[in-house]
Amino acid sequence: MFQGGRRRRRRGGGGGRGEQSMVPEAEFSSYYGRAVLKPPVWEHKIAYYLFCGGLAAGTAVVGAGADLTGRPALRRASRAGALGGLVASTYFLVSDLGRPERFHHMLRVAKPTSPMSVGTWILAVFGPAAGLAGAAEVIPALPPRLRRSWPVRLMGALARPAGLGAAVTAPALCTYTAVLFSHTAVPGWNEVRDELPFVFAGSAAASGGGFGMLTTPVREAGPARAFAVLGAAGELVAGKIMERRMGIIREAYEHGHAGKLRKGSEAATLAGLAGTLLLGRRSRAGAAVSGLALLAGSLLQRLSVFEAGVETTKDPRYVVVPQRERLEERRRAEAAGS
Repeated sequence: MFQGGRRRRRRGGGGGRGEQSMVPEAEFSSYYGRAVLKPPVWEHKIAYYLFCGGLAAGTAVVGAGADLTGRPALRRASRAGALGGLVASTYFLVSDLGRPERFHHMLRVAKPTSPMSVGTWILAVFGPAAGLAGAAEVIPALPPRLRRSWPVRLMGALARPAGLGAAVTAPALCTYTAVLFSHTAVPGWNEVRDELPFVFAGSAAASGGGFGMLTTPVREAGPARAFAVLGAAGELVAGKIMERRMGIIREAYEHGHAGKLRKGSEAATLAGLAGTLLLGRRSRAGAAVSGLALLAGSLLQRLSVFEAGVETTKDPRYVVVPQRERLEERRRAEAAGS
């Protein structure tokens, strides 16, 4: 069945002086020369889609907070970031789907049991709200005659409700992709299904706060700094908890290209967190560099998760060993209950 297994004999056991045959632990290298799972058809565009979607969600929350607390510069920058992240994430998603009409086709049905369907509808709700709030920021730059027109005045009146609506939808937007990934058969994603949403949520918050620090004067960036610290700390803690629980697939996250990306993500996020705490209030340049580090850490985080998942589909050990461990746990539980 699996290549690499060898049959051998040894002395001892119930056979008295005879030799008892035993089968050593199989060395999983392939299944009849083929991989157990097919690698995901998704391209790296999906990893960029994850990052841009998280950035849009994080900046939408920061923008709503800035709007409610009277910080116009932070509000403008964050709403622009949410709109930019939304446009970029939509481009990467539609580009990976191959044909734009497929996104429209997914809106023709609503399946609560399908993370892809739910996510499509979340994006459909978040998109118009974030788009309207972002577009309203250009109103002051319009000619006076155009600003007085009723469509523009209506857009201005709806800007705050739209921004708040986008912020309410943002947590679902930045975590549904983790649920989507973890509901696949890919071991590198399925085995971390309990922790991955928290990692993505923390990463989205860190990128949203980092973007606010990068684009806003220090005197107005207080909510962005607080959001960045909360998100970066949450991402690092959730990532460490995920590492302890991921079992054998930890190899895929620690070695190879995915391992380098993950180490880079942790280093950038930790540097951004330290810079935010030490320099965020004192230095405009320090705040900007810290914000860039947090954005880089968030991007590398999504790329490492994507790469590690793809890597686990290439080695049958990542499929078979966790299945055997779950089977043994079930047998022990049944034996203890009997």
